[in-house]
Amino acid sequence: MLNIRISQKVSKNLLASISLLFSFTCVADIVKLDTSQGKLEGLTSAENSDVRVFKGIPYAKAPVGNRRWSHAEAAGSWQGTLLATQFSPSCMQRPYPEGSFFSKPNPPTSEDCLYLNVWSGAKAGEKLPVMVWIHGGALTRGSGANKAYDGTGLAAKGVILVSINYRLDIFGYFSHPELQGAETGKQIANFGTSDQIAALEWVRKYIEEYGGDPDNVTIFGESAGSFSVHHLMASEAAKGLFHRAIGQSGSSFRPMGDIRQTDNPTNSMAIKYQKKSGASSLEDLKKMDGGDVLANAAGFNFRPVVDGDIFKDQIFDLFQAGKYNSVPLMVGFNADEGTSLGAGSRVPKDKEAYLEMAEKRYGDLMPEYLALYPADDLHRSTLNAFRDHFVTWDMQSWAMMMAQTNNDAYLYYFTFQPLGDKWGAYHAAEIVYAFDNVKLVRANAEKNHLALADRMSDYWVSFARSGVPNPKGLPEWPAYTKDKRDYIEFNEKIVPQQNLLPGVWEFHEKLRRQSH
Repeated sequence: MLNIRISQKVSKNLLASISLLFSFTCVADIVKLDTSQGKLEGLTSAENSDVRVFKGIPYAKAPVGNRRWSHAEAAGSWQGTLLATQFSPSCMQRPYPEGSFFSKPNPPTSEDCLYLNVWSGAKAGEKLPVMVWIHGGALTRGSGANKAYDGTGLAAKGVILVSINYRLDIFGYFSHPELQGAETGKQIANFGTSDQIAALEWVRKYIEEYGGDPDNVTIFGESAGSFSVHHLMASEAAKGLFHRAIGQSGSSFRPMGDIRQTDNPTNSMAIKYQKKSGASSLEDLKKMDGGDVLANAAGFNFRPVVDGDIFKDQIFDLFQAGKYNSVPLMVGFNADEGTSLGAGSRVPKDKEAYLEMAEKRYGDLMPEYLALYPADDLHRSTLNAFRDHFVTWDMQSWAMMMAQTNNDAYLYYFTFQPLGDKWGAYHAAEIVYAFDNVKLVRANAEKNHLALADRMSDYWVSFARSGVPNPKGLPEWPAYTKDKRDYIEFNEKIVPQQNLLPGVWEFHEKLRRQSH
């Protein structure tokens, strides 16, 4: 039961001193909440006083000391009152390269980072749909504290919004032959994914006390957050913890390493890392300072692996066999994914170099490649080829597989250009529109931006509420079918369409089959 008390006013200056990531433009109220985990003090949202915000709530024990590289363990209760008015540190990470599209000052980081944040506008007695946001960042960067992920806009539309941190890079996806599970004795890995599962277990146990419905939980994420949505759908360990899923610009159909195999490359990489660090054993690595652990990981690529526990098999194979958590699904991607990801630097110097590349890479399929990506516009063809290799086949295949189940799948294509032609509909451009946060991140946003954000977020909330993204008064979004390949395009006008990017899926399916 929601048991909330509002007390004294807090000034703008005081709030600014306790939050590096948000700027408030009005006075906020302190909100007190009693839960079975403990008492909290949060704040009403500065953007909407009907929304209450609780930040930095522990969902798992700190993964430090002997808990480094162990699966997440649920956090217990606390004594006294938790001051839940500022975000926790982000998980350990290196900043984006200076000058890159996504570069920004690195926030405070710590290994003690397994916290989540809740935005709730629930009234007493309500049980609202819950949306759990999993941030992107290549599984190496990011946090739940980004301004673009502020949950006020979605909470004001009738959901509970939860954002989470999870372990990244070597802390989240190290696989070392000496890492053994206490109960099974088998090698363990995928610690970042175990964090995400623990956060969902927290939601199931506690979210009703914030006004949420634990039996109506939607997981959603972008880029690596969408990878993570795919991971959770493929993991038996996450079964029953969510009821709908949204994937934005990212899937995990590419093959993973398999630590069940003898002399597998991921374990070999761990040993190379150990030698580079000057450690003689895993125990030595556990005793190292976290900053040194991260610094030594530069140049290594630690990723999720098939471990026989969290992931029983390759994700593509699990989906092909129907061995996954089938729930209503909404997936999609953006028209210009590569502009913000450096794809423009891959444009060949001239037509001859482009044709040489195409012949070397695609062989007998070169004519089909050139029909889709002609040599008369090298820049556009390079960007489109990057997009289609990165997400087009993946997101449509994800929708196709779901369309063969009892649950519907919905496909979108985001073509709106927030920053103009240079960047187009870039990777991550859709996030602030899905969150209805344009006004938070862009001063003096134009009316067309605000209108798209209002409408697009309505579709996300409608899907979270019912599993069908069809809000009243907006164009109907038809479910995806393999024959018609229905989708909806998000631009200034929202238009239902069919057969997205004809021929692209077929070409990349041929490439996939050749590689196998």
